[in-house]
Amino acid sequence: MQADNLTGGQELLCINTEKVYDWILNEATFDLSLADLELPVNPATGAQLECDDIDIDTVTCTVAPAAVDPIVILDRVDQQFVIDGAQVTLQLVNIRKNFEVTIFVNLIPELGGATVEVGSAEFTRCEQVILCAPEGTDVNVTYTDLDCFVCTAICDTTTTATPDELDVTVTVRLCQSIQSVFDVTLEIVADFCQPRDILPIPPCPAPTIPPQCPVVFPSQPQPTVNGDNC
Repeated sequence: MQADNLTGGQELLCINTEKVYDWILNEATFDLSLADLELPVNPATGAQLECDDIDIDTVTCTVAPAAVDPIVILDRVDQQFVIDGAQVTLQLVNIRKNFEVTIFVNLIPELGGATVEVGSAEFTRCEQVILCAPEGTDVNVTYTDLDCFVCTAICDTTTTATPDELDVTVTVRLCQSIQSVFDVTLEIVADFCQPRDILPIPPCPAPTIPPQCPVVFPSQPQPTVNGDNC
């Protein structure tokens, strides 16, 4: 049966969307140790870099979710809670997050001061959160901020047979939005959207000239004295 149009241009509609069962925001900070990162070759010359070739005070990092399985929901366990005097069943959700951190360093000014990539490493961190996330719902994790900074950096000289190595400790800070959602079909009364008016293309501007400075140019006629021009 087709519903008649309602007054005010509204109709009874069915739409597919996601119902949010629960939503939290949380912040996490953790440290990471990267040891024995071999110095690369100089990209400009192809020569193997040594500790004396880099500025140890310029070591930096970047961090990003792993390309494969950045977020893995390991499992969820029902737990009973009493909230505002009522007993409710929530879920303890175990989450595994995979990242990749990359280390950079600047060459000394004598070698041009360019930034070179030393190396990268993958690492994993796990956490638990309490959510209303019963079986059948999806748990979505979105990073609203993901950043890192280098806490310490030490360059170790090795034998001539192997490249010098960099030992780095990195602090990673992330802010994340965690939601449990489920696909639903909703019946709502709503207005249909209408297209906006087309914006007119402005006409060609009229020619203009820059403002003048009549106080200083053209100069005013000079006064005469005894009939002669000064």
